[in-house]
Amino acid sequence: MCRLAAITSNEYISPMEPIMALETMKEGHDGSGLGLTLKNLGGAFEKLKKYPIMSGICSMAGKKMLDDFMKKEGFTLKHEWKPKLKQVKGIVPHDYYFARAYDYPAAFRNKSHQEKEDLLMNTRLSLRKIGEPGEALFVFSFYPDVLTLKEVGDPLQVADFFGLDDDRLKAKIILAQGRQNTNYAIYLYACHPFFIQGFCSMTNGENTAFVPIREFLSSRGFPGYMGYNSDSEVFTHILHYAVRQLHLPLPYYKDIITPLKSTEIDMRTDREALRLMKQSLRSLCIDGPNVIIGFTPDGTCFMVHDAKKLRPGVVGGIKGRYALMSEECGVDSAVPKRDRSKDLFPMKYDMVIVSPQAEEVKVWNQQQGQY
Repeated sequence: MCRLAAITSNEYISPMEPIMALETMKEGHDGSGLGLTLKNLGGAFEKLKKYPIMSGICSMAGKKMLDDFMKKEGFTLKHEWKPKLKQVKGIVPHDYYFARAYDYPAAFRNKSHQEKEDLLMNTRLSLRKIGEPGEALFVFSFYPDVLTLKEVGDPLQVADFFGLDDDRLKAKIILAQGRQNTNYAIYLYACHPFFIQGFCSMTNGENTAFVPIREFLSSRGFPGYMGYNSDSEVFTHILHYAVRQLHLPLPYYKDIITPLKSTEIDMRTDREALRLMKQSLRSLCIDGPNVIIGFTPDGTCFMVHDAKKLRPGVVGGIKGRYALMSEECGVDSAVPKRDRSKDLFPMKYDMVIVSPQAEEVKVWNQQQGQY
């Protein structure tokens, strides 16, 4: 079991807030790892939003690999954040933790957004290829205004290890997951959240449909659909494939991963599109139990379940601050002063969507095809 804690806000918050929410849900995770993804950054990165940020862990040999590669590719280092590490019992530190803001190579500074995105992804994949064999270098994300931290250990202890209470790191959207991957050995690339080109998600559950989904995505010819040290990483890639590659509206993500029955499709006004999606994207249908929390490039956050609805999830908050959590006690920690009667517990046909800047929350109903 894992526990998920996400907060989206119109003000900058500390990563300690979702981590403390995870602490309230401690009976639901085993304390074997913490993953954090921060979007819309404040603190040390607030004035660096146009520059891509590379987040990762490496040995000293890996640092040399990284420096040599980035220099050769023409990237210029603009700013570097390094955690103020503390000695914490049970956590074996790596040599080097970093979040680095780079300027693009001169040849790419006037390229399109999509060309820049592809450059950043391919750079990350190249670094993974050279750094992963000896575990000398792990790169978790490389994208503007996004930062990722991952380490093995109890979430609260990892936060203390990184010194995350020093307020140097802040963001308006933070996803945090307690525990590492369920089905594989503990490995940093298997730790949620997962990120690709502005899309991010984390999951609590078991993806029993992993193999056909992986095979379908791997056959698309897109280099970013790779790795899969966790069976949950495909949920992020399905999101990316649906919204970025196929240009579908976000609610269709729900229709792809949990397609309706034929009789239910007939009740939707967009039934022809649904039939085509169900037929052509059948391999992306998930078979849980899963709850998925994620965000898209514009800062929209969401929660969605598989049809079995056997993993908990709740969304609650106030205008300007919403929490998407595994349990109510997590929402209580993140937004204690709220109207609890308005908390949302999405069922199998629901997709809860929180707009950018946490302006409002809506429930998109799959059966009706509307909010």
